[in-house]
Amino acid sequence: MKEIRPEMIDKNVFDAIGKQWMLVGAIDGERTNAMTASWGGMGVLWNKPVAFVFIRPQRFTKKLIDAAPVFSLSFFGEEERGMLGYMGKASGANEDKIAHSGLKVQNSGGAPVFDRAQMTLICRKLYRQTIDKDCFIDKSVVANAYPNSDFHDMYIAEIEHVYVKE
Repeated sequence: MKEIRPEMIDKNVFDAIGKQWMLVGAIDGERTNAMTASWGGMGVLWNKPVAFVFIRPQRFTKKLIDAAPVFSLSFFGEEERGMLGYMGKASGANEDKIAHSGLKVQNSGGAPVFDRAQMTLICRKLYRQTIDKDCFIDKSVVANAYPNSDFHDMYIAEIEHVYVKE
């Protein structure tokens, strides 16, 4: 993989995140885990290139992200749809999802980089906040997205490194 600047990312984030999905990965000591996500985005905030993701409190990966200063966002081709589906359904608390998926992982400054990813962002956490039910202007979102009141934590992170397949 080669490194590019965040400004050189040429993916359509609506497609890459919302339709193709991504893996959100973290390392906490000896444990590495990742989960599939389809909510998030990229942009500029606080004069920094940032990514933002949303993680429900019951997800095992959240514990690792909370314990680590960095996490990764990995993007794959359509041929990896089955693996992404599995990584979104299985829990890393119960099994080694990465080993079972056949992915090979390397540690890049404390964040996982997966061998079959087309692009990986290494992100340093800047901000975390739990979504607040009282802040919704459109209250129908609460009923549709949070019927169990398991509000996501939002993480805003600076994109420090971008690796793309050559």
